[in-house]
Amino acid sequence: MRRLITALFCLSLTATLPVIATADDAAPKMTAQQFLSSLTFREGKITLPGDIATLDLPANFRYLDPADSARLLTDGWGNPPGAKTLGMIVPTDVNPLSAAGWGVVVTYDKDGHVKDDDADKINYADLLKDIQEGMVENNKARKEQGYAPMTLVGWAEQPSYDKGQHKLYWAKELHTEGDKENGLNYNIRVLGREGVLVLNAVSGMNQIAQVKTEMKKVTGFTDFTPGNRYTDFNASTDKVAEYGIAALVAGGVAAKLGFFGKIFAVLLALKKFILIGVAAIGGWVYKLLGRKREEKAAAVDLSKPE
Repeated sequence: MRRLITALFCLSLTATLPVIATADDAAPKMTAQQFLSSLTFREGKITLPGDIATLDLPANFRYLDPADSARLLTDGWGNPPGAKTLGMIVPTDVNPLSAAGWGVVVTYDKDGHVKDDDADKINYADLLKDIQEGMVENNKARKEQGYAPMTLVGWAEQPSYDKGQHKLYWAKELHTEGDKENGLNYNIRVLGREGVLVLNAVSGMNQIAQVKTEMKKVTGFTDFTPGNRYTDFNASTDKVAEYGIAALVAGGVAAKLGFFGKIFAVLLALKKFILIGVAAIGGWVYKLLGRKREEKAAAVDLSKPE
């Protein structure tokens, strides 16, 4: 894929007073509550930027627009600036700055109409082995760069494709050497006329029951707008993507070749691992890699809210 793939990773919280360092070091710090109060959480029916898709949010979810999402990712969770999203979905009943906080980052990959002809032919056990083998190769580069190896333990939820809704979802359990808790990476892809809506969430494996349940709801309330839906595809005018369902789930060729494109890094609090999406060469496959975030003296200083 020519565009960047969403990646989600963590930032540890300290045990000091709840203060947030803004992107401008000279600016005054604010409390976690002040920071949250400065964000505009939207509810109900949301139309994403560009009118590409809608979110029909139930009462237990809220939405942050791209600007506030950037603030949460950068100032709240310590993400390097520059992340481009269509916004974020966050659960209503969980403080996003707490240890239990999590969210869904929404992006869009306009690489063409993804054919789903291979959906019924994929052997996900074999695909899992291929991804695991790819991660072994990737770990060599990780070690050379000073990062701890990452292991794909297995499917936390085996990939499943709903042909009627053209929605794909799966989850991976990952372990980073030295971490006590395994990480959960939950993925949703909504196939559209000209591309794929990408929704990614990360949590610890101890939250798997909650995240599985909630992400199924996210799958249900997310859809493309009329004219952008999968069934609106026009074979005479629209571009067809150079990859199918299997490549959406894995796509290890680019990483094995050693080609790395744009990387979009997103931090999630207390998740103890980093998962980086790598843009694919030739616009048809991609590989997920992980790396540890180095401790920095100027890192965001947060404590778990009371």
